[in-house]
Amino acid sequence: MTESEVTPLEDETDVSFGAEDHSTALVVDKTYKMTVELSVLESLGINLYSNAAAVLSELVANAYDADAGTVSITWRPRADVNDKGTEKLLEVVVTDDGSGMDVAQLNARFLKAGYKKRVIEGTQSPKWHRPYMGRKGIGKLSVFSLAEVVEVYSKTVDGEAHGFAIRVGDLEEHIKNELDYHPQPIEVPDEYKVKGTTLVLSQLKSKRAGLTSAALRKRLARRFDVIDETPLDKGGFHILVNGKRITYVDRQELKKLEFIWEFPGEPLPAIALPPTIERFNLPTGMVDIEKGWKVTGWFGTTKTPTDLTSDEDAGSLKNIIVLARKRPIQEGIIEKLDFSRLFGNYVTGQIEADFLDLDEPGYEDIATSDRQRLIEDDERVIALQKFLRQAFLSAAEDWSKARPKREAVDALKRYPKLKEWVEELPPWQQESARTMVGTIAGLPFEGKDAAEDRSALFRSGILAFARVGLRKSSDDLDLLSKVTATDLLPLLGQQDAYEAGLWVDILRSRVQAIEKLQDLTNANEKEKVLQEHLFDHLWLLDPSWERATGSETMEENLRKLAPNLFAKDKLDKEITGRIDIRYKTVGGKHVIVELKRYALSVDARKLAEQGAKYAAALASILTQQQLKKEIPNIEVVFVLGKQPGSQGWVEGIKITEDEYVDNQFEQFNGSYRLYDAVIASARNQYQEYLDASSQARKLDDLLVALEPEEEEVEEDEESTAPPAVPVSAATAVAAFPQDRDTAVRATPAAAPRPSIFAKPKPPTR
Repeated sequence: MTESEVTPLEDETDVSFGAEDHSTALVVDKTYKMTVELSVLESLGINLYSNAAAVLSELVANAYDADAGTVSITWRPRADVNDKGTEKLLEVVVTDDGSGMDVAQLNARFLKAGYKKRVIEGTQSPKWHRPYMGRKGIGKLSVFSLAEVVEVYSKTVDGEAHGFAIRVGDLEEHIKNELDYHPQPIEVPDEYKVKGTTLVLSQLKSKRAGLTSAALRKRLARRFDVIDETPLDKGGFHILVNGKRITYVDRQELKKLEFIWEFPGEPLPAIALPPTIERFNLPTGMVDIEKGWKVTGWFGTTKTPTDLTSDEDAGSLKNIIVLARKRPIQEGIIEKLDFSRLFGNYVTGQIEADFLDLDEPGYEDIATSDRQRLIEDDERVIALQKFLRQAFLSAAEDWSKARPKREAVDALKRYPKLKEWVEELPPWQQESARTMVGTIAGLPFEGKDAAEDRSALFRSGILAFARVGLRKSSDDLDLLSKVTATDLLPLLGQQDAYEAGLWVDILRSRVQAIEKLQDLTNANEKEKVLQEHLFDHLWLLDPSWERATGSETMEENLRKLAPNLFAKDKLDKEITGRIDIRYKTVGGKHVIVELKRYALSVDARKLAEQGAKYAAALASILTQQQLKKEIPNIEVVFVLGKQPGSQGWVEGIKITEDEYVDNQFEQFNGSYRLYDAVIASARNQYQEYLDASSQARKLDDLLVALEPEEEEVEEDEESTAPPAVPVSAATAVAAFPQDRDTAVRATPAAAPRPSIFAKPKPPTR
């Protein structure tokens, strides 16, 4: 019905002042009278509701309270078109077949803001004994946030049909001027002369009415727990949108669930859930046994967090809606539970807690006016939050065990090489490997590089698993496989700190280091290159020197203390036949390492003389630094190309030649290493890795297979964009954030991961 069709009846009239011109007498029918303050109208009507679904929920609740079997919402455009030539939504019609209202009831119930239904009419409907959803008597004001014109028609079973219209502009003007407002009676169209009540909303406010009928269906489906198969003649209640009933099909969040936890009570029908869903039964729904407070309902998780936000029509499903008396009383409660685990990012649900809306003496109304929040210091709210938090903690444990198994199945299908790797592991390792794969597969990645980021983490995870597997410790593997997703990210993010400890990285880097050192000496490489390489890999001298660190300050102090001993020539090069001399600390020891030239021959006594001076200089500095107690931890090591000379030794007297040489170093806790012996020792030390080369090759093939395929992109001649840079396993893992509530992203690295068996590049000459 258009505004021009809204005409007053000509009987039961009186004279009053209109809003347009107070000096002109108008004919006004006083059959109906609406009383409300402008501030109340703005706060509880025009400005309280932000979307059409929330507004229409109030009208659906009114229909339910009126013992209606069906409420029908017609979301229809009229013939008017907008600038783009499409029909414009100008009218919403809400019709129910409930008890209807006569004139007195329309005035007392509909036109009176703050009508106390439960005080006046009792706590349940007369026919079907439904607990009343309405309580505050302000829901009808919500229509003014959606429409400028509201037409109301109603008819009781034996009475006449009545109708009136409210224009929001007129109402506001009358309230502003402290005048009574009388909605004017209008003719009732034949289609509305049936038992029940109809509201026609027109001149819609586009910002709040900007929903499609499909979107309205999805949003209303979440807001009421009335989707069941109870027959209408047994008290069933059906909600229709454009003639089609809302069913479980419209529950978008149910379609996307992987796991669901249900409180005791009527379970969701299997037909409403995905066929592959895994269901868990929560042990209790009792929030307080003594007071009889309990909950029913469910909550569940989706495969990814974006599954809860990807449907614009349904809106964000990333919350648990709390119902009381089958309608919303708290729009979202997750953020109130102090629950920061990753699990919370995947959760949606619907919980019914009728004890939040009690009519018993001593219990106040704790719902806010828009029924989207609760008064948080009420004992019922506190008890509910505590109870749900415990339920969440229990469910999160179930989820952390069940989800990796599901994700592993999908991942092993996507990566045949990965499946091969798992199946070739010893039987006692396979279950742990599947769990680890599932945990990585289930991490939330975002952006266009998501596939590459996940592949990088797979590669790093496999490296860590392989290293632990070498220990043959089922406990350690079990621990690695059972870490949560949030634990796994920082764990793998430490790859730089223990790279040499990872099995494949050890195999690659250690063997290449040994081979490179051998090539350098065999090829008589320049001694500076030999110096740099050996100092970069001090574990070649002693496996315990893996984490040796240098100190430029200490070396500078040594040069100042003994300028002749540690001096350099005019070209800043080392003298006295050495390549270089360095100071290192490792394992509580203070070590001076001098590399002699490979071809140089030097006598043991000469080395002893130099070594004693080095030790004395270092001891002096430690004394000055008040570290005198650490002097016994001084060591001096010479690295030589040839066995030191034994001048002064007499064959056959007391000791052997080797013992004579060793004795020269005792006074300063010194020793020497030969380059060739270093290589042989290193090869023996890591022979187990060399022997495992065939298994390592398989693992390397797997890591390569897990690298995402690069898409061929046609280059634009005018393009100035920089080329894409691949992500390496180490860099990608190190870039992962440790925030539990954010998705995973990786940072590009400088170069792709080399193959384990890639031949080392020749040294720089």
